[in-house]
Amino acid sequence: MGQSSEAALRHHWHVVGISARGVAHIKQGMPCQDSHVWRALPGGAVVVAVADGAGSAMLSQLGSARATLAAVEWVAELMKGAWPRDDTDWRDMLTAALETAHDSVLVAANKRKVNPRELATTLIVTVATPQLAVAAQVGDGAAIVMNGSSDPVCVTAPQSGEFINETIFFTSPEYLKAVQFGVWRGEVTGLGVISDGLQRLALKMPEAVPHAAFFSPLLQFLYESEDLHRAEQQLRDFLASDRIRQRADDDLTLVLGALHQVRDTNPPPPEQTAD
Repeated sequence: MGQSSEAALRHHWHVVGISARGVAHIKQGMPCQDSHVWRALPGGAVVVAVADGAGSAMLSQLGSARATLAAVEWVAELMKGAWPRDDTDWRDMLTAALETAHDSVLVAANKRKVNPRELATTLIVTVATPQLAVAAQVGDGAAIVMNGSSDPVCVTAPQSGEFINETIFFTSPEYLKAVQFGVWRGEVTGLGVISDGLQRLALKMPEAVPHAAFFSPLLQFLYESEDLHRAEQQLRDFLASDRIRQRADDDLTLVLGALHQVRDTNPPPPEQTAD
């Protein structure tokens, strides 16, 4: 593993995230079963986890919360040192994050003396740097990368094909067989991670092509926002609007990140050597 950075540039992320209770859950008096966690890391990286608890599971909101927190904490701790060098390193790191999160969910189930199925959840773990985005996903939802000069693309996407209506949850003993890994390399300017409540609005299915008309204005809005608390409230209002609620009744999670590049006006002095 090895970390790289541009000497004259500093990178920092503006990130906002919302997990909101869906219309159906409000009507039924159910809690929001989605969760999200993110951390900005030194060197211009950000790690995001999004999980969607199963509606039929009694404690799925706990499962989604434990999974997202454990995964992000694992990646953040590991990346305090050297960053992964290649695709194999990234895959190994994300696999370890999934395993750590899975263990955390099993511990929570054991403490409550319930079957792990009662904490059933999906999970997406995404890391973005100025030069790449990687993701590991179990279940539905999507991780999307934006580079500012072309349409957004999926790093990982909802399941399609023969088992499109069958969700393999992160709590399944077979979850590692269902993991989808994705790597995208190029200039990164933004990131989006969604739970499946937004799939019909944000993606063209079954091709899993992100709608630029959905993501591009949101990224531009975030990029121009100086008050992130206000931006988060505006994003919450957007997800609560009739435009969204009329087409999506499930819990909704949307995490957006905009990468800023700032030229360092006070770079460290060059090293001096003795004559």
